[in-house]
Amino acid sequence: MNTGWRYRIASVSGVVLFTTLAVMLANTNTLQTVATMVPLLGRLPVDPPSGAEFIIEVGLTVVVVTGAFIPLYKPRPRRILDIIAFSQKRLLVAVFALATIGYFDYTYQVPRLTLILVTPILFVVLPLWFIWLRHPEAPSERAIIVGDDLAQITQIAAETELSLLGYLCPTPALTWANQQVVDTGDGMTDSQQLTVSDGGQFSPELDRLGGLSRVEDILIERDIDTVVLAFANADRAEFFGALDACYEHGIAAKVHTDHAETVLTTTPDPNATLVDVEIEPWDIQDYLFKRIFDVGFALTGILALSPVIGIIAVAIKLEDGGPILYHQERTAVFGETFPIFKFRSMAPEGESATPVDDDENDRITKVGRFIRQTHLDEVPQLWSILRGDMSVVGPRAVWTEEEHLLEDETEMWRKRWFVKPGLTGLAQINDASSVEPEIKLQYDLQYVGEQSFIYDLKIVSRQLWKVGVDVLETISGHSKGSE
Repeated sequence: MNTGWRYRIASVSGVVLFTTLAVMLANTNTLQTVATMVPLLGRLPVDPPSGAEFIIEVGLTVVVVTGAFIPLYKPRPRRILDIIAFSQKRLLVAVFALATIGYFDYTYQVPRLTLILVTPILFVVLPLWFIWLRHPEAPSERAIIVGDDLAQITQIAAETELSLLGYLCPTPALTWANQQVVDTGDGMTDSQQLTVSDGGQFSPELDRLGGLSRVEDILIERDIDTVVLAFANADRAEFFGALDACYEHGIAAKVHTDHAETVLTTTPDPNATLVDVEIEPWDIQDYLFKRIFDVGFALTGILALSPVIGIIAVAIKLEDGGPILYHQERTAVFGETFPIFKFRSMAPEGESATPVDDDENDRITKVGRFIRQTHLDEVPQLWSILRGDMSVVGPRAVWTEEEHLLEDETEMWRKRWFVKPGLTGLAQINDASSVEPEIKLQYDLQYVGEQSFIYDLKIVSRQLWKVGVDVLETISGHSKGSE
């Protein structure tokens, strides 16, 4: 990746060049004639400018678009999807500015047809340009080690071929690592301080760049491409915090092969010391399809169930006068949390983090039992899907308080954190619940390993069928009970 002034010069030059070419292409008679065949564009005049008028048009468009992209000229780590979204937002700002200038000053007006034709061209070209600048095919050249295990840091620094700029670790790890327990000869033990001259093994020949709290600052300041994680325990919050920082900034992450089983990784090379962590297991095209499907599913569900939503809200309120919605913090990707909303199906008092089967739960209300059996209590989660906190398909979002209990009972529970939580999933369509954490984890990990957009559609189809069957059984059961 180009860095510093090279990146700034290349990014600005690319924006100027592609904007100029786009305006020139949009002003060709052939393209404008073809464009006016579209009914909505047929009313616009085909009159490409020439001479000084054309120069003003090109110059104004270049200045406005180049100015709108100023935030993207600073080299910093970004995910591909973030680059696309940010570039397109800045282009929309530029188009709005050009339209506003033309509205108030006809002298510097960019013709509407030209503006309409230039926008889709730059909408595609400019994001691709910035992606190419940020993600070239050349191997990574700027890496750091992040962790609390200095023995592992030293080993990685000695064995890796990456160009390491330094390492980040907490100060207590340095204090502990530089102490060695020795036998005093009287059955007692004592500790002594090790230094580099004493041959202390915990002194990697790298610069310490700070503590773990500086991860994001260092990623941006040093323009890091790769982070190597060196934690004594790969299931700690600090480990997933570092992974989350890599995810947010689109930075590759590697981990020692000893921890390959506890995280989502590529197939490890048996002879390699490090293995790549699959921070984003979805290809960009599958991710886009999945997100479009999520939004479409959520909007359709909310609109179609609007009358039912109103009836449920009234029924809950009439039964005991309590709140309609139930709010709870759930665990998301890499241990982050988000608020989840459901229709309240239980009495507010006596909530416990220990999972309880519905048949044994005396807190469930009459209305609550019906909406739980028909899955209607889940409908408010469609809003979480629209917000992007959840997906339609994925591991079940777990209550933050319950998460600690499940981690203690089941190893590798946090491996689920590599995928956005879902409204449904393999565990749900196979009737595995939180009272069976090992079975639930088995299904969740199976989904993590096999996930794809087509796989999601199969799961959604089975879930919709299951919901339909449950609704019919519940309604028929209530009908028989009332006879």
